[in-house]
Amino acid sequence: MTKPAQTTYDLIVFGATSFVGQILTQYLFDSYGIAGEVKWAIAGRSESKLNTLKSGLGQGAEDLPVILADSTDDAALTAMCNQTRVIISTVGPYALYGEPLVKACVETGTDYCDLTGEVQWIRRMVERYEDQAKASGARIVHCCGFDSIPSDMGVWFLQQQSEKTFGEACQDVRMRVKVAKGGISGGTVASMINVAKEAASDPKLRKELANPFSICPPEHRSKVRQPSLKGAEFDKTFNVWLAPFVMGAINTRIVHRSNAMQNARYGKEFTYDEAMMTGTGTKGRLTAYGITAALMGFLTASAIKPSRWLLEKFVPQPGEGPTPEAQKAGFYDLRFVGRTQDGKTIITKVTGDADPGYGSTGKMLGEAGMCLAFDIPADQPGGFWTPASLLDGHLLDRLTSKAGLTFDVVETR
Repeated sequence: MTKPAQTTYDLIVFGATSFVGQILTQYLFDSYGIAGEVKWAIAGRSESKLNTLKSGLGQGAEDLPVILADSTDDAALTAMCNQTRVIISTVGPYALYGEPLVKACVETGTDYCDLTGEVQWIRRMVERYEDQAKASGARIVHCCGFDSIPSDMGVWFLQQQSEKTFGEACQDVRMRVKVAKGGISGGTVASMINVAKEAASDPKLRKELANPFSICPPEHRSKVRQPSLKGAEFDKTFNVWLAPFVMGAINTRIVHRSNAMQNARYGKEFTYDEAMMTGTGTKGRLTAYGITAALMGFLTASAIKPSRWLLEKFVPQPGEGPTPEAQKAGFYDLRFVGRTQDGKTIITKVTGDADPGYGSTGKMLGEAGMCLAFDIPADQPGGFWTPASLLDGHLLDRLTSKAGLTFDVVETR
């Protein structure tokens, strides 16, 4: 199916009444209004919930267009896609609800971005729809929230600076979460539990989830063993203890795909990993062991049916999450250490001014959608991209000027 030459909207937020969808909608309304150059709409399956959302946005929001579409209604999804150039989706878990919209975007040549962190679902979408996306011109960009924009764009920025300073990219990059303050929503928990549930019953999937190149093209592999922190460890660069970072499993995959999509710009033997700083001395060490145990306990409980049922009773439910005040009080500081093949070192940092998973994610997702709508040339090929490989410096400019992120060089040596 061919998209009409003229569309009504620049972008549509699908799943606008979800927890992150509401944050995103408020951000777009506050930043771009509805009577300016940006033509946008909100969409979902419940007209009453969409109208309630509109009524709380602010003066003038009553004119914000509403589109009704259900994630199981192929005809409605296609009709929605034909009205816009870009779809931003917040409807997860994506492994359960996301495929019909991706299919509709691919079939209609509509650009798409989301905030999934479900690597097994991304892999399925790439396998099923990449050839068709290339043919239709649809640019599909997953992981446009806290996972994985700060990591993906953080590595992209570091490599840019390395090339300027040293004349070459860094062969090895490590990301360390120095500090992050924020809550967790029911939607994120549901996605994590669903991944663990799928993996528990599928040995092939477990093997795939352990593969850092699982969403890269088959020809893009490294002979060098990739680092992967499994427990507490001491980091000599920052002289702190480390624990595994829960988002590392998806972020590393996105960074490697970005490298592949840029023709191995970071190097064919590029290595990357992520971890959390937990502090110094005995306290830092004990904290690292505690975080490791808690993470393993959550994943184990999620994989076993009786404990998963109990876990689901006590964790936040979809639609629940941190308050607006908590979102604004949140922040994060990520440090990146890059080393070239001959040992030159560059340290950079990425910071965000709001709760990483919600306040900041809403802004990042919104600017990724805006970037797709206004900054990427129309002749840029369709396919499954990553934030860094498609949106690159255009997105970096938007993140720093509008979304409250900073990208800085800390040290070179």
